[in-house]
Amino acid sequence: MLLFRLASLPLPFLLGPLFACLAAALAGLRMASWAPLTDTMRTVLGVAVGASLTPALIGALPAMALSLMLAPLFLLAAGAAGYPYLRRICGFDRATAFYAAMPGGLQDMLLFGEEAGGDPRALSLLHATRVLLIVTVVPAILVLAYGIDLTGAPGAPARDIAPSQMAIMVAAGLVGWRVAKHVGLFGASILGPMIAAGALSLAGVIQTRPPAEAIQAAQFFIGLVVGVKYSGITWAEVRRIFVSGLGHGLILAAIAAIFAEIVVLADLAPPLDAILAFSPGGQAEMAIMAIVAGADVAYVIVHHVTRIVIVITCAPLVFRWLR
Repeated sequence: MLLFRLASLPLPFLLGPLFACLAAALAGLRMASWAPLTDTMRTVLGVAVGASLTPALIGALPAMALSLMLAPLFLLAAGAAGYPYLRRICGFDRATAFYAAMPGGLQDMLLFGEEAGGDPRALSLLHATRVLLIVTVVPAILVLAYGIDLTGAPGAPARDIAPSQMAIMVAAGLVGWRVAKHVGLFGASILGPMIAAGALSLAGVIQTRPPAEAIQAAQFFIGLVVGVKYSGITWAEVRRIFVSGLGHGLILAAIAAIFAEIVVLADLAPPLDAILAFSPGGQAEMAIMAIVAGADVAYVIVHHVTRIVIVITCAPLVFRWLR
């Protein structure tokens, strides 16, 4: 992180620890993440996204629906291009290739893929590589093509936020997380707090996002989690799985660029929002980018939630049909 900050590279709190863990994994060091801490950091992001919901956003939902209709087409294109590449060119078995080609939630794709007879290790590394590539390429595009500063603080410091607002946001995060987990909502640690904070924001109770320090801490630990997934990787896996994942990530990036351009040309969203909405990274990582880049956070996250819901509900059905 310090090296990224000294070099003025984008998203130092996210990409710094990510690449440090990747380098450590390639050096043979064993690492592991701690789920309670990771979920807590995702809860911070959920509250930050929920606090971005405003009455003006609700009024914009009809216009947003037009670009949301492109999400199923994006997933069809991603599957139609990714599955043959992973199956025929890279040589993965049918279940591994199919569930690796689906840009959905990592845990859900691992579960479905393993149940279908896929290789969980390959699935984990392929999805981690997709996220790694997207969170590396997209910031570079935003900085080089659009001149967006991704090194600044992602909000107001804690000293400028009223203690009452801090207490309300903490309560919204904890209650939303526990309720969502109790009812079995996917991505409970981020979606539950997002829903709770969103409701309070629309009611005018929450009037600010979490402090910059909390969001930076979330970036740091989520970056660690992505990098830690490479723990124990062998050079044989690097040659086959990591390289295959980079190729697949580039295919997805190209498809995402096409759909983002369609959204921009149809005047459905500005370029920044369109790029982040269709970039097939992880939910948490894309939320961080939207917050730091100053994008319409709610617009971006609604598209990613839609993508993940479609993948989770439809992928097992499509795989059974293909078999």
